[in-house]
Amino acid sequence: MKAAFIIDAHLDLAMNAIEWNRDLALPLDQIRQREMHMKDKPDRGRGTVCLPELRKGRIGLVVATQLARYTPPGSALPGWHSPQQAWAMTQAQLSWYREMEALGEMVQIRDLTGLDAHLQLWDNDAVPDEQKPVGYILSLEGADSLVDISYLHRAHAYGLRAIGLSHFGPGRYAPGTKMTGSLTPQGVELLQEMDKLRLILDVTHLTDEGFFQAMDLYQGPVWASHHNVRKIVPNQRQLNDDQIRLLIERDAVIGGMLDCWAMDIRFIDTVSDPWQLDIRLEHLVDHWDHICQLAGNSRHVAIGSDLDGIFGTEQSPWDLHSIASLQNFTGILSRRGYAQADIDNILHGNWLRFLRKAWAT
Repeated sequence: MKAAFIIDAHLDLAMNAIEWNRDLALPLDQIRQREMHMKDKPDRGRGTVCLPELRKGRIGLVVATQLARYTPPGSALPGWHSPQQAWAMTQAQLSWYREMEALGEMVQIRDLTGLDAHLQLWDNDAVPDEQKPVGYILSLEGADSLVDISYLHRAHAYGLRAIGLSHFGPGRYAPGTKMTGSLTPQGVELLQEMDKLRLILDVTHLTDEGFFQAMDLYQGPVWASHHNVRKIVPNQRQLNDDQIRLLIERDAVIGGMLDCWAMDIRFIDTVSDPWQLDIRLEHLVDHWDHICQLAGNSRHVAIGSDLDGIFGTEQSPWDLHSIASLQNFTGILSRRGYAQADIDNILHGNWLRFLRKAWAT
């Protein structure tokens, strides 16, 4: 029986390639070996994502980010000291995606025509999976790098299809994780212009105030690319039940993330060990279960793993060797009582339904 086709709606591929200096076209063991003696980042030698592993796991379509934060004076967060520098970093990341396209490693998906052609290729058994390009939909995580509104149109022209207004800390368009407060005036203006382009709004990382404000103002398609459930992990980074219900009403999809601190309240970054706490892939199903119970169906949960989003195996479920381990969700969901139709929804169907609706006009 052929392994399931999987869509992962949040991977920081270009950030890993440019800022972590990882050649993601190489096999994972070679990337880990290259980093064996590097100490500059806590996840050195512990990465889980590369293009060969994506193919091995039949993760043939991803939402891949550009990410470059502006850090204002006085902030302790790392970031760029001007919006122009942040924009330049996003363009370096875009250049990496273009290089992967030139090598035949990746292909950008911008519309339904490209989506359908890519799905047909991945359904073609005459072409081995290891020879198929990984499709990517381009997303901007945190809008700080958009110097002004005109840059939004430049980004849309090169294929940007989704935007999250904020990331961690203060933001030019909206405050983010570990902050409070509403959208900035520039953020309200950006939403209005995004609406005209029918871009996908990613509500991930918004404050509670910003979330409800954006949901009220934005009329276009909305998703939460990598979010878990606050009822299980009670911090502001996760979605509360009112937010989940509102997303369900908007026919949104919520991508479950595999960062251990977002899966289990016991986990503390750089301190805890996933194996000692027995944090497994199945823990994410608890979050999906909660959303499915609120929705009454399986149509609003999916995968947005965030794997290697500034962490590796030291902060991932202990039974995850690489991103190819996402295939294990088929068996886990089946054992938890999910029907095959529900499993298909979670692994790829919900994201596809969302995209077909969002891109229909």
